[in-house]
Amino acid sequence: MLQSIKKSIVVLFLVAAFTSCNQGPTLQTYYVNNQEKNGFISIDAPTSLLNVESVDMTDEQREAYESVDKLNILAFKLSEDNTEEYKLELKKVKGILNDVKYEELMRGSTKEGKFVVKFLGESETSIDELIVFGSSSDKGFAIVRVLGDNMNAGELMKLSDIIESSNVDEGQLGLLKEFF
Repeated sequence: MLQSIKKSIVVLFLVAAFTSCNQGPTLQTYYVNNQEKNGFISIDAPTSLLNVESVDMTDEQREAYESVDKLNILAFKLSEDNTEEYKLELKKVKGILNDVKYEELMRGSTKEGKFVVKFLGESETSIDELIVFGSSSDKGFAIVRVLGDNMNAGELMKLSDIIESSNVDEGQLGLLKEFF
């Protein structure tokens, strides 16, 4: 009898532990669940894709570049055949990004669509994941996850000059260009 009670308590403890860990959908689980579905394109790219060896960088730019480990890109291309699916997927992504754990850095809109930049981390100077989400009512949406350790938002913004002057490997990013 005592053995049975102990087993029941252990089982209840394990069930409580596993259910308390479920914090709902995350961007990472969304990415994994959709990366091979029709209508989506995904790219996992190391920073070496940027080919910055020949680019002169300041010490701050070099530090920012070295704080980035890789990029994960997931895009959904809108077509006449998948309008309802697009609306559903867009709603899912916005729901995930509305979680309070994603801190907002900026948002804006252009004539092509809307974008938001959010992050996960302790502060703007200690970011573990930077998220750029853009959507267009006639093209679709894309999520770019910049993964690294202790990235600094201000320093990451300085990387745009490097990207413009680098010889980006068109192989993988060309897929994204063709997609849209």
